[in-house]
This record gives sequence, structure tokens and C-alpha cells, in this order.
Amino acid sequence: MSWQAASLVGCGAVALAGLWWYERRRPSAKLVALIATLAAFAVAARVLFAAVPNVQGTTDVALLAGYVLGPVPGLMVGALAALASNLFLGQGPWTPWQMVGWGGAGLAGAALAAVSGRRAGRLALAAACGAAGLAFGAWMDLYLLMTFSATPSVHGYVALAGISLPFNVAHAIGNAALALAFGPAFVRVLERSRRRLDVRWEPAAPRRRGARGIATATLATVLLLAAPAIAAAADPAARAVRYLERAQNRDGGFGAAPRQGSSQLVTGWAVLGLEAAGRHPLDVVRGGRTPIDFMRARAAELNDTGELERTVLAVRGAGLDARAFAGRDLVAELLRRRRGDGSFAGLPNWTAFGIMALRAAGRGARSPAVSKAARWLAGRQGADGGYSVAGEGSSFVDETGAVLQGLAAARRARGSQARRALRWLRSAQNPDGGFGQAKGHASNSQSTAWAIQGILAARAAPSSFRRGGRTPAQYLRSLQQRDGSFRYSRSSAQTPVWVTGQVVAALQRKTFPLRPPRRRARAAAPAAAARPPAARPRPRAPAAGRNERPRRERVEERGEARPVLVRRAAARTPAGAAPHSTSGDGGGRGPWIAGAAAALSAAAALAWARRRRRA
Repeated sequence: MSWQAASLVGCGAVALAGLWWYERRRPSAKLVALIATLAAFAVAARVLFAAVPNVQGTTDVALLAGYVLGPVPGLMVGALAALASNLFLGQGPWTPWQMVGWGGAGLAGAALAAVSGRRAGRLALAAACGAAGLAFGAWMDLYLLMTFSATPSVHGYVALAGISLPFNVAHAIGNAALALAFGPAFVRVLERSRRRLDVRWEPAAPRRRGARGIATATLATVLLLAAPAIAAAADPAARAVRYLERAQNRDGGFGAAPRQGSSQLVTGWAVLGLEAAGRHPLDVVRGGRTPIDFMRARAAELNDTGELERTVLAVRGAGLDARAFAGRDLVAELLRRRRGDGSFAGLPNWTAFGIMALRAAGRGARSPAVSKAARWLAGRQGADGGYSVAGEGSSFVDETGAVLQGLAAARRARGSQARRALRWLRSAQNPDGGFGQAKGHASNSQSTAWAIQGILAARAAPSSFRRGGRTPAQYLRSLQQRDGSFRYSRSSAQTPVWVTGQVVAALQRKTFPLRPPRRRARAAAPAAAARPPAARPRPRAPAAGRNERPRRERVEERGEARPVLVRRAAARTPAGAAPHSTSGDGGGRGPWIAGAAAALSAAAALAWARRRRRA
């Protein structure tokens, strides 16, 4: 077979693999664009180093792409980079071999991610890239032997490998040096892009129209029942809670939009939003399943550090034990992911959420895990006062809001660092009152919610942040739609369930971690009534002067067990909870009082009109 035919076969194989993956996985257009961008970057990494003997950054880019995005994207990046870069450096019989070699580097990166759980450090990434350089050189030595040798043999390959060894070593050293310098930062950028691509878009199923109910209430009943609904409808958080309840799937979980498949990502944020609004997730049932049931059934998918942190916050916000959730000790798994400097993956966002998750799990603010992470976090503040994605570079609103909550959870809410962060947030506010992902970016609901929570955590008033006469809360309320959900921005209504879950916490003026809301009394009544009288437990008197009973648990940190005091708070009403937190439909005493007042007012008006007619 000629090299032209071999190149055609190689290109066809890559194209078929890409089509197969695309038809099976249905990746988003953003992911396809990201793969194309990485392939172009890999081409540049090869062409720019063409003057340096055998130093090729293409190997690093392909391996790290596979490490973060998976085997098929890594394969596509490596193969496309080889094909496109040879348009500049020259096509030849080596092209299909290079496509296979660099595509294999992408597969090797995916294998490294599977083995290490995407927790490889700087040295491990450098060693992997160096080994990939040696493997690529060995593969191309085989190409030389098979293409140009009349009688290929093992002895011939050994001789050829000995001649090319200096070039292969130079390739490995160059790869390792580039990975040491830029590997972790490059991985963090790709991981952030991957997390933002986790949401899948699916076509919405057609709505089923049911039979219309027949109204038989009298005028007085209509007035009495409609008035609370009108009063509750005026509360944006209550409307958002009802939207979330309607968006729940029959498996108990939530999708990015109604009737989309459930995911741990969106379900976790929906649970946090419900808890912030005083709605216990165990009282939110669809198809006999709660969101906690879904999270427990899909707990095997929780592998990312951020996923563990979010789940610990949601589980503890429901008053459940994160140390025994679906047969896993989520707290111990999270502690094992700490670095020696106290951070989580060297990311301010994950470190802030790690602090909040540990505090929710019962760790004290002065415990070694929390205090060390807080010290690392405090040292990552930018010169402008904000916080960036990777601890260096431009500041972002989302990260700054999260870090302020993490510092507050570690009891560092006051001080010069918080004041500088608040000044930066004030400078990043847009004329519409909202916040974008960074200074100068268009406003969106999620970034504005992060900003509000950060301002609250720093013990400042969000209402004091005014731009163009509008506050952040006013911006959020302006994006609420008729069904109770919140738009992502003026121009986009993407992922409404996820956005709404995050916005609710900000509108309720709640910061993480959350206290568990009170369970609905009528939800537990049928179960208690179903028990025989002899099986009913006798009520236990609470401890004198308190509504909680301390218990002793053991917490493991770095292989060392020590007792800590954890207080049960599942039955306590959270401080500052909304008046509707004890009602099943997001209402409470306030709406019913307003309804009664409206009914009495209507009756008084009718009586006054009747007296006027008689007179």
C-alpha cells in the first residue's frame, strides 16, 4: 500500500471514529469547537517549535486533551494535529503514522485520568508527557524500519532506535519541561471548560394536556383561597420553588430544563436552592422518589472534587450524614483530595467549597483542615482584590463570591481581604445592577447570585451595591419568567432549573453552608398513623434550654482519628428562614393572614355597599 493510500485510510479511520462518537454521544457544538481549537493549538505547538530539534508540544496538547476530555476527543486532537501541521511541514508517508502516534498520546492521557482519577500532580503529568515522547519516538522508529528497510528485523530496529535515541530523548525532555511549566494551568483551563460542557441539551417532550377541572367554589371561598395565592405569587422565591417542584422528574432528580434527563449536577443545585428556601428535599416527591433518592442511586457518578463538595453541602443541608451516604464516606474522600498546602487541586473555587463542605460536616473553623485551607485561600487574592480561576490571572465574580463564603465559613469574614474583595465586586457591577463573569462582561443571573452571596458572607448589604439606580436583587427579579424560573441573562434562557436553584439562595439571603429546614409535619403524619400503637416511639424531652442533642462522632483526617462534637440540627428552624418555610406549597402564615384580611375587607365592602343602597 502506498503512503498516499495509507494516509487516506488513516484519515478515513479517524473520520469514521469521529462520526461514530458523534452519533453515539451527541456532543454539544461547544465541545466540537473546543476539540477543533485544541487541534489548532497542537498544530501551533508543533510549528512554532520546528526550529528546535525534535521539541514538539503537540504530544503534550494531545495527552492533556485526552486526560481532561476523554479518549475520543484526545484521539481526535492528536490525529487532526498531525494531519493539519503537515500542511506546513510537508505531507509524506509519515503522516498516517504520526496521526496514529499522536492519537495514541490522547488515548494515553485518558488512561492516565482513569488510573489517577484526574488527580495527577505536576510531576506526574510531566513524567507522563516525557514517556509519551519516548513512545512516540519508538513508534516512528518502527515506521522508518517498515517503510525504508528492505528486510525488517529486530536487529535492524535496535540499530535504528540507537541512532534516533538522542532525538527521542530531546523530544521527551521538551515534553516534560513544557508540562512542568504549563501542564497544571492548562489542565485547569480545560477542566473549567469541561465542567461548563456537562449540561446536555435534549429536545423537550410535547406537553400533555389534561382535562380541565370544574370550578364549584362560592365567591367567599374563591376570595379566601385566591388571596393567599396572590400574596405568595408576589414572592419571587416562592414562585421559583414551585417551578422547581414542577420540574422534578419521576426518578426524583432534576434536569437542566423540565423534561430533560436528570443529572447529579443540576439535582445538587436544585436541592441547595430548595433548602435555602426552607423546603426540605425529602418532602419534594415525584413518582415516589425524592431528590436525595436520586443522588443516592447515582452516587457512583460522584468522582470530581467539586461534585463531592456540592453533594456534602446538599446532604448536610437535608440533615443527613455525609459520612454514610450510599455506602460512601464522602467527607473522608474529600479530605483525601487535599494537597499538602491545604488547597483542593490548587483552585480557589474548589478550596472555598471544600471549607464550606467540611464546616457543614461538623469540622470546626479552627480545625487543621479548615484553617490550613483558609490560609491558602487568603494568600491567593489578586492585586485588584478579586480572585481568579487558578489563583493567578484575571479576577472573576463567581470565584470571588465563592471565596468570600469560604472565608466566612472559616470565620474570616472581616478584615482587609474581605474589604478589598468587596471593593472589587463594587467596581465589577454593571449599570443594570447585575454582575457578569468578570469585570466588563455582560450580566447573568448565576454570577449575580454568587456576588450577592459573597456580599452577604462579608456582612455587607447587597442593597448598598447600586449601579444605575438598580441593585443586584432587582436585576435578578427582572429576569424571573411567568412560570417562576429565572433566565440566565437578557438574551439567554439556558439551563433554567440550574439557574433557578442558584438564584433562590441569593434571593433568600442565604450563604453556604445551609442549616437543615424543618420537615413538613403532614408528610410524616400518615407514616406515624400507620404504625400500631405499641410501635410508636415515646417522645424524648430535649436537652434543657436547647432544641438539639450533641453526639460524638469520629472524624478521620490523614489517617488520624479524633473525636469531635457534632450537633443535630435537623429539627431546628434555620435562622432567618422565610415565613413560608414550614408550608408545603411555599406559603406559610403570611399568605393565609393576607387572604383572611382580603376576605374580611371584601365582606366589609359588600356590607357598606348594601347599607348605601338601603339608605
